[in-house]
Amino acid sequence: MSRRRHSDENDGGQPHKRRRTSEPIEIEDRLESLICRVGEKSTSSLESNLEGLAGVLEADLPNYKNKILRILCTVARLLPEKLTVYSTLVGLLNARNYNFGGEFVESMIRQLKETLKLNLYNEALYLVRFLSDLVNCHVIAAPSMVAMFENFVSVVQEEDGPQVRCDWYVYAVLSSLPWVGKELYEKKDVEMERILNQIESYLKRRQKIHVPMLQVWTAEKPHPQEEYLDCLFAQVQKMKKDRWQERHILRPYIAFDSVLCEALQHNLPPFTPPPHSEDAVYPMPKVVFRMFDYTDAPEGPVMPGSHSVERFVIEENLHYIIKSHWRERKTCAAQLLSYPGKNKIPLNYHIVEVIFGELFQLPQPPHIDVMYTTLLIELCKLQPGSLPQVLAQATEMMYTRLDTMNTTCIDRFLNWFSHHLSNFQFRWSWDDWSDCLTQDLDKPKPKFVREVLEKSMRLSYHQRIVDIVPANFSALIPTNPIFIYKYMDESSSSLPGYPVTIAISNAIINRSSNDEILTILKDVPNPNQEDDDDEGDSFNPLKIDVFLQTLLHMAAKSFSHSFSALAKFHEVLKILTDSDEGKLHILRVVYEAWRNHPQMISVLIDKMIRTQIVDCAAVANWIFSPDMAHDFTRFYVWEILHSTVRKMNKHVQKIQKELETAKEKLEKQHSRRKDSGDEEEDKNSDEEDGPLEEQIERLQEKVESAQSEQKNLFLVIFQRFIMMLTEHLVRCETGGVDFNTPWYKNCIERLQQIFLMHHQTIQQYMVTLENLLFTAELDHHILTVYRQFCALQM
Repeated sequence: MSRRRHSDENDGGQPHKRRRTSEPIEIEDRLESLICRVGEKSTSSLESNLEGLAGVLEADLPNYKNKILRILCTVARLLPEKLTVYSTLVGLLNARNYNFGGEFVESMIRQLKETLKLNLYNEALYLVRFLSDLVNCHVIAAPSMVAMFENFVSVVQEEDGPQVRCDWYVYAVLSSLPWVGKELYEKKDVEMERILNQIESYLKRRQKIHVPMLQVWTAEKPHPQEEYLDCLFAQVQKMKKDRWQERHILRPYIAFDSVLCEALQHNLPPFTPPPHSEDAVYPMPKVVFRMFDYTDAPEGPVMPGSHSVERFVIEENLHYIIKSHWRERKTCAAQLLSYPGKNKIPLNYHIVEVIFGELFQLPQPPHIDVMYTTLLIELCKLQPGSLPQVLAQATEMMYTRLDTMNTTCIDRFLNWFSHHLSNFQFRWSWDDWSDCLTQDLDKPKPKFVREVLEKSMRLSYHQRIVDIVPANFSALIPTNPIFIYKYMDESSSSLPGYPVTIAISNAIINRSSNDEILTILKDVPNPNQEDDDDEGDSFNPLKIDVFLQTLLHMAAKSFSHSFSALAKFHEVLKILTDSDEGKLHILRVVYEAWRNHPQMISVLIDKMIRTQIVDCAAVANWIFSPDMAHDFTRFYVWEILHSTVRKMNKHVQKIQKELETAKEKLEKQHSRRKDSGDEEEDKNSDEEDGPLEEQIERLQEKVESAQSEQKNLFLVIFQRFIMMLTEHLVRCETGGVDFNTPWYKNCIERLQQIFLMHHQTIQQYMVTLENLLFTAELDHHILTVYRQFCALQM
C-alpha cells in the first residue's frame, strides 16, 4: 500500500530523488550506445556522424569525462575493426579540448601496461595500433611514437629473453606501419630506416625450426606457407618501395584535416617494455595461410598479391570482424559481407580464405571448430548465387592437395566437410573425385573420402550414405554398423565359454544380482592357466569375453541401452578388470564386437573412462597395441586418444581448483582472525582450521597422484610413438626402401598433433621427457619433432 501511495505522490519528495539517481545512468547508457554504434549503417555520412558525436561528447565532458574516457579506451581495445573511426573521434575531441586528449593518451598507456602485465597480447597489439593511428589524427606527435617503436625494437638486443617475446614487439611495430608508416617516414625517416634495418637484421638471425610444425601444407607450390613475420616484413618493404601508398584502410580523419592539423599534439610518456618474467605467456608464432591468388578469382576485381600490404590489411580486418562477432553467426556473416570497400576486392575469396586460415590454424583455431561450419552455412544462405561456388572451388583445391596437407588439418577439413554436407542434403559431385578409386586405400585421397562418408553416417544413417554415393565408390562406403556377436548361434557352440553365455543371457533377462552373475562366471575356464595351476584369481580373458560380449549384444539397440547396461553391471566389470591386462582386454572385446561402428566404440570407451572401468593409460596402450595396427591411422582412433588425454587433463585441473579453493578459504579464516584479535574466536578458529587443513592435505595428495598419472599417460604415449617409428625406420633402412610412406607421414604428424593439441600440459613435463625419451641418441627424424615443439615457446 505504501508503495502505491509512494508512486502516486506528486509532492515532489521521493519521485524526484529517484529520477535524479536514474538520470545519470540513462545518460551514461546513451553515451555508450552512441559511441559503440558510430560507424555502423546510417542515412547520414560517417563524417557528419563523427562531427555530431564529437559535439555531444564535448558537451558532456564536464559531467561524464571519466565515463567517456573509459568507453573510448575500451572500444580501442575491443573493437579494432573500427580503429580509424574511433581515432578520428578522439582527434576531433582533442582539437576541441586539449586536456581531454592528454588524459586519453595517458589512460591508453596505463591500459597498455596493464594488458602486457596480464598477458593480453592481442589487446595490447590493438592499443599500440590505435596509438599509432592517433599520429595521423594529430593527437600524438610523430617523434614520440618513433621513440616508442625504438624502445619496442630494442627488445631484440636482450640476451636472455625468449624469441617469442622479441617476435611480439617486432610484430607490434611492423603491423602498425600500414596505418602510420607514411606519416612517420615523412617526419623521422632516418630513425624509421634504422628501426627497419634492426628488424631486418633480427629476422635474418632468428630461429625458424618451428615452421614445418605449423604449416598447413608441406609443399611450397602453388602458394608458399610463409612464417608470419617474414611475410609481414616483405609486405611492409613493398609498401615502403611504393612510397607508403595503401588503398584499403578507411581514413575518415582525412575529411577533417583542416581542423585536426590546427590541434596541439601530445608527447607519449616514455614507455619501456616490461622485463621478461617466467609467468609471461607470449603468443605462439604463426604461418600465414594462403589458398588463393589473383588467378583463382578470374572475374571481377583483382585479388591483391601475397606481399602487398592490402592483403594484410584486408585479412586483419576480416579477422577482427570474426573475433568481435563469432558468437552470433548471423551478425558475423552479415558484417563480413558488408565489409567496407568490398567492390574493390574479390570479397568472397578473401572471406573463405580467412575462415579456413582460422580453422586450420595450428596448434588450435581461435574459436571452436563448429563455429566456422555454421558461419560458412550462413554465408552461403546470404550469398546463394556466388559464395557456394567459391566454397566448392576451395574444397576442390584442398582435396587435390591432400597429399601434402598436415594430418591435423585433414581432420578438421573432414569434420567441416561432412558437417557442411549434412546441411545441404549431402549433395556433392562425387564423380569428380573418382580418381581416388584407383589409388591404394591408405593413400590420402581415398582415406579422406572414406572418413568423410564415415563421419557423414554419424550425422545420418547407413542406407542414406549408400544411396547418395555412386555405386563405383562402394569400396569406400562404411560397413553397416552392426554388432558382431561371436556367440550368435549354435554354430558357435564349439567356442570355449558358449554354454556360459546362455546362462549369462538368462541371468540378465531374469534381473539376477551381480553376485549371482559372478557365481555363473566362476565356471568359465581360464585359457591362461595350466590344469594343475591352483591360482584361481589370475586374469581370465574368457570371463570378460563371455560376459561383455553377451551384455553388449543384449544392449546393442542404442547408445542409451549400452550406457544403462554398463551402469547396471558396473560392479561386475570393475571386478573383471581389476588388473592392467583386464583393462586392456575389455577394450579389445569392445573393439571386436563393435568394429563396424567406430562411433559406438568411441562413446563406450568414453563412458568406461568416466565410470573408471578402464583408465587413461590402458586406452593409450590399447591404441598402440598390435590389435589396433589395422585401424591405427583411422580418424576415430585419434579422436578416442585426444578425448582420453583431455579427460585426464580436466581431472587434474578440477582437483587443482578444489585445492586452491580450500587454501583460499583457510587464508580468509586466518585474515578474519587477525583482523578481529578476539582470543575466544582464536580458539574457535583453531577448531575450524583442523578439518580444513586435513582437507587441504588430502587434496594435495590427490593432486600429486593425478599429476603422476597424467605424466605417466604422456610417457606411455610418447614411448609407444618412439618404438613404432623407430621400428619402421630400422625396417626400411634394412630393407633399403623409402621410409616416407603414407603410414609414416600419418604417424609422425600424429606425434606432432599430440604435442600441439596438449602443449600447455606437456610443457610441465619437458625435463622428464628430455631425460627419459627424447635423448640425443634418438633417430633425428623423431627428435626433430620434439625440437620443433620446444622452439614454439623459445
